[in-house]
Formats: sequence, C-alpha cells, structure tokens
Amino acid sequence: MSWLRRKAEDRPRWVLDPLVGVGPLRFGMDSDEVKAALGGPLPGNGQVAADGIRWQAYQGTSLTCIYDRGMILVAVAVHAMEGPLVRVGEVELIGRVPSELRAEIHDLAQSEDVVVQVNWTGDPEIPAWGVSLGAGRELGLSAEGGLEPKDTMVTSALLVGPGLAHDPYSTAPVMHWRNVRERARNPGAWPVVPSHERPLWEWAPLERVGPLRFGMSPDEVSAALDGETPAARLGHFPHWRFGRPGQWQLSEDRFEKAGVSAHYWRHPDGVPHLGAVTSYGRTGPQVLHAGIPLVGVTPSALDAAIIRHIEDHDLGLRFCPSAAAVWDGLQLVLNAARAGDVAVSEATFCTEEWEV
Repeated sequence: MSWLRRKAEDRPRWVLDPLVGVGPLRFGMDSDEVKAALGGPLPGNGQVAADGIRWQAYQGTSLTCIYDRGMILVAVAVHAMEGPLVRVGEVELIGRVPSELRAEIHDLAQSEDVVVQVNWTGDPEIPAWGVSLGAGRELGLSAEGGLEPKDTMVTSALLVGPGLAHDPYSTAPVMHWRNVRERARNPGAWPVVPSHERPLWEWAPLERVGPLRFGMSPDEVSAALDGETPAARLGHFPHWRFGRPGQWQLSEDRFEKAGVSAHYWRHPDGVPHLGAVTSYGRTGPQVLHAGIPLVGVTPSALDAAIIRHIEDHDLGLRFCPSAAAVWDGLQLVLNAARAGDVAVSEATFCTEEWEV
C-alpha cells in the first residue's frame, strides 16, 4: 500500500501520443519490448486466452497491458489510484473528479475539432485520441492504517491504438480483459432517487425481501413485481458434455422500473429458483434493518451506523468483499453503486444457501 502514501507529484507523469503510444510504451511493441520499458509483470496478474490474446499487469507502474495475437501491444489500462498520471494536451486524465475532467475533455475536443462519444460507463470516449475514460472508488488509509474505500469516484483510462479506437470495448482484446457485453450501458447520467421517494420493502432475512420470496420461479417474481417484464435476462450454458452444450440457464433478471435484479440458481426440478435480490443503489426500493436504511445512502455513513449498532448490541461482525461491514449471520452483501462523482450503497439479500 506504499502507493497510497505517495504524493501525486511523485507519481510518474506520462504524455499520451494519441493512437501512437503513452509514456515509454508504443502500440505495436511486443511483450519483450514492453518488459524492457516497464520491468517484469506481476506474477499471477494476467491471463492468456485460447486464441492467444493476453492481458498482463506490470509491477511498479500499476497498469495493465493488453496484447493481441502474437503478443503485440494494442491497449493500456491505467488505474485510477495507482497508475501514472497521463496527460493529453494540457488535460490530466487520471485520478480526477469525473465531472471536472468531462468538462475539460469537451473543451479540448472542441478546440481540436474532434468528436466525443459516450462509452458503456457513461464516460467520454474520444476515438481520435484512442481514449476511453472510466471511474472507480477513491481509496485511502483508515485511522488504523488499513486500506478503505472513500465515498468519492476518481477517473481511470483505457488507451488504445488505431485498430481499437472506434469502439474499444467491442473488440476481442479488450473483451478478454473486461467483458462488458452483459452489463447495463449507462447513457451518461446517474440520477439518484431520494430515500423518501422510494418504496419501503420489509426484509425477513433468509425468507423474503418485499414481495419477493426466496424460491420463487421467474414467472412468480415477475407477477410479484406487478407483472413487470425484465429489461434484460442474463444466463449461461453449462459445460459441454459429449460434445454438445446443455440447456441455457437463467441466472439474472433485471427489472428497471422496480429497481431490482433477481438472481437465480438451477433447482433439481429444472426451474430457476430465486436465490438473491439486489436493490439498486440509485433507484431501488429502500430496506431498513435495525432502523438503518441500507440502500442509496453514503457508504461510509452506512458503515459507521452498522458498526455502531453491532458494538452497542454486542453482535457479530462480518465484512463483505467490498469491505463494507454487515451483521454476522445475515445473508446480506453491501456494495457501492456509482452516482456520478460519488458512490451510494447497494444491497443484495440472499437465501441461506447462497454464497456471499
């Protein structure tokens, strides 16, 4: 975590040469040339696909290099908190407040007469520069010296060569690194419904949340949500057997009007059964536990309220993969959803058998 104590002025400062390269890297380099420029890759922080496409994280620079077949560099992903500070023109791209960077990018693009489009995260994407921006939660050090996420978002960037610039996330090399085809596309807005305007759902842990009872079939879930049709359905095929794929299996229904996702598992009777429900951070129903609102609130304030309640009542404490604190023994997972420049809390309620 030494990078957290490193001041911005001590981070490497790289200049983007649009569609040509960034810092010491040039698109078209082979992996040996990249290693010579950056040093060795981080062990275990990479992946090679069957078709030869690969991505690899590199130590000391905190970025990911994405290779096409033949181990030819075609893209570089720069981390929001750890990566080099990359500049295009006079505009810094990394670790910025997203809305501030968006305004500066549009001004620079207008002055250079280039087009700015919106990528899958709702952030600016500029094909003429090979730049696709993103954002992640800012990280900091807690009072105890541990790593903790903050309530604010900071910018990251995917930088690509000319072959990927038109639509980077639809290309095979980038999809191997981050496949976003089944993720909801953001139009570039993050409206948050106020808590008092959300429907209030009751949660009976391990049994139901609102009108949704664990074990329901997809048809029963839709009926319980006033007949709403899923806006998207996600699933997968099981592993092939005897050279033939099995039947497609539903894993998730997304209900945009209700503001929830229904997560299913395959029951022995062949019908998907409801195993978990996510209430969306920006638009989902509000759910209280011990009088504490769990959805659409500031993550740090929610974390503090839960820990205070657990300590006051001598209850068990567990931490989610997101580092959020929750009550031990409850099948609850707390995450954070982006709301523009900040984050809001999002909750998933699970049946007893669901892995959390």
